[in-house]
Amino acid sequence: MENKNHYALILGVSSGFGKEIANELALKGFNIIGVHFDLASARKHIEEQIAHLTSLGAKTLFFNANAADDNKRIEMIESIKDYFKNQENPKLRVLIHSLAFGAIKPFFAKNRDDMVNKKQIEMTMDVMANSLVYWTQDLFLEGLLAENSRIFAMTSIGSSRAMINYGAISAAKAAIEAYIRQIAVELAPYRITANAILAGLTDTPAARKIPGFEKMLYHAKEHNPFKRNTVPQDVAKAISLLVSEDFYWITGQVIGVDGGENILNFMG
Repeated sequence: MENKNHYALILGVSSGFGKEIANELALKGFNIIGVHFDLASARKHIEEQIAHLTSLGAKTLFFNANAADDNKRIEMIESIKDYFKNQENPKLRVLIHSLAFGAIKPFFAKNRDDMVNKKQIEMTMDVMANSLVYWTQDLFLEGLLAENSRIFAMTSIGSSRAMINYGAISAAKAAIEAYIRQIAVELAPYRITANAILAGLTDTPAARKIPGFEKMLYHAKEHNPFKRNTVPQDVAKAISLLVSEDFYWITGQVIGVDGGENILNFMG
């Protein structure tokens, strides 16, 4: 059980990996600060999530805002600082980057409108990769990252392989792995670690937007040694272990959490 004054900040908390990570860390005794970007129609869903985390004993502080917006990020960090003033010796021990919003379009098509454009590529990179750097910089400068903090960013097999209509996201995933390595090196003197989590193909709301996703899920299941797909809880349980202070010597890595899927992925 972690210290009750330890907090985890989860960017992308309301669905998929972020939601399950929040649940697992709450079970470990962490309080949850969550950032999500949902319409008013999802309010009931968010209220239910907060109620569930509270039932697990976690204090919660949720923001419905675009995590990739510079002004909103600054506002949220100021709010976190103000919130911490009323807590007893609070420590931000975990930062999770699980933002999944990007352009799913081909690089090339006969009609220019059907191709991914500059604005969409830059948006994808900013949301799914660059925002990790900006959040980490601001949290560090504000003195919010505690010694022995853990930083995790979600990556995917697209970081090293091509998939239909996934080019912009693939570039962002490759970038976030590079950013994790750099963060790990530069924050090592402060005893802060950073790792990327490469999950197996997982049925999440964001992944379902990928063309041909059902076929990909079937292929991944058939080529997984455990004969099943990765689920968000698999990733959440792995992270709930890796946040321990005992894992201070693992940093700058891309950690596969896929049941061995990637080992057999291209074997018949």
